[in-house]
Amino acid sequence: MQKLHSFDNVETVSVTVTGRVQGVGFRAATVRQAHLLKLTGWVRNNHDGSVEALLQGPHDVIDQMLSWLLMGPPPARVDQIDTNEVVTERRFDRFEQI
Repeated sequence: MQKLHSFDNVETVSVTVTGRVQGVGFRAATVRQAHLLKLTGWVRNNHDGSVEALLQGPHDVIDQMLSWLLMGPPPARVDQIDTNEVVTERRFDRFEQI
């Protein structure tokens, strides 16, 4: 991770996705989509059956990713996504599944 510079146009958003999102390839598809959009951050399963992600990138690209997360990959059923902006001085180098 690198430290953010004040002139960077980068947002960091925490996302929790609920529904049928585990066991359907949701995390792998999220990694692929983030790579296509050139976002950085991570995605992981939570013990409660939800999927959590941290997205970092330009506002408009994060909006595109949030739109994709509302649908997810074909086998998934997304009931809800909750988002929170995160204030951080860190920048992720890549997007990965953890």
